[in-house]
Amino acid sequence: MKRLVITNASVVTDNTILAGYSVYCADGVIEAVVPPGSDKHGVADVVLDAGGKFLLPGFIDLHIHGSYNKMIDSGTADLEALCRILPRYGVTGFLPTVTPMKEPAEDYRLLKELASASSEGTEILGFFLEGHYLQLTGAIANIPRIYDVQRVEDLLSSAAPYSCVFGVSPEVPGIEKLLPLMAKAYPAFITHTKATVEQTKKAIQAGARHATHFYNVFPYPGDKEGGVRGCGTVEAIMADPSVSVDFILDGEHVDPVAIEMALACKGHDNVSLITDANINAGLPPGRYTGIGGRPITVAYEGAPARMVDSYSDDAPPGGLVGSGLTMDRALRNAIKLLGINLPLASKMVSANPARVLGLEHVKGRIAEGYAADFVLMNDALQVVSCHIAGTQRFSS
Repeated sequence: MKRLVITNASVVTDNTILAGYSVYCADGVIEAVVPPGSDKHGVADVVLDAGGKFLLPGFIDLHIHGSYNKMIDSGTADLEALCRILPRYGVTGFLPTVTPMKEPAEDYRLLKELASASSEGTEILGFFLEGHYLQLTGAIANIPRIYDVQRVEDLLSSAAPYSCVFGVSPEVPGIEKLLPLMAKAYPAFITHTKATVEQTKKAIQAGARHATHFYNVFPYPGDKEGGVRGCGTVEAIMADPSVSVDFILDGEHVDPVAIEMALACKGHDNVSLITDANINAGLPPGRYTGIGGRPITVAYEGAPARMVDSYSDDAPPGGLVGSGLTMDRALRNAIKLLGINLPLASKMVSANPARVLGLEHVKGRIAEGYAADFVLMNDALQVVSCHIAGTQRFSS
């Protein structure tokens, strides 16, 4: 049994910070979180003095296409590289996002290849399939539009042993019949949609219980007549307490007041932050080849990717196509742009995304029985080190 003890840490919980505490771990699981002066478990294989720095639960990114010049759609080598890169940003678990190829057979081949990847570093929690069941495809153009049970089963079997999260537009024909199969393991994510209130309600009832990059590619339906506000997907989701949401908090994708509105409607347990990162995350400004092999431009480090050309009616030149965010930057942005405290910001990148995936009893908190997934951060909230299942995967 391998034992790890982290001493003298400022442990960040859901609602407070425990100064000077120690965290005891064995075989990748937290055994105890104890106050100063309480030595509960004797000799350890590894003792790490945190020096009073912040110890946060590991970050979980529900939506990421790539980073640091690596793209998940490129195959196993890039995915494995990302698993090694992401701990430097505090990410201990993620859903690699996969976009559709031009032919179904290519989709199945790519998923099988990605599912064989060796995850030495950030843990692969499943795959997020974005584009296969979307009505507003944005930069993901020329996709097969096959909406039957066999297609869903083939995608699921190709990703085995991992589970899949399906991104769906509620207005896709017959989607409510496919959602029960899609949502057996994880809820489906609503996204890229101009669905009506009724279409959205049917999708929610069938198994779509989360909305990703909320507000982005969720167009306003327009006023019904002068002075009468129209309602659509956004309003239906905001009004339903069973649906959680996530945001790209980079200062450009969403106005902070819109996130504050979601926090007021949804409560602090049901709002998560994602990166939706493109190939440029972690890289300097410039021109890159991003999602779907399309050229993108980046104005500054951490800036969103913007399209060079027009790919479809809802993807004009200059339009947003993923972000340059990393999860540690999203955490800092939450405190800066929303004016919230560190415990709440931490929930939005750890406990809340764990809850979306039904993992809230094993991940997303520093507490007894939870995975020993930690991020040690300094006063500026820069990542100092990252542990995954009790093993150090990054140190500055």
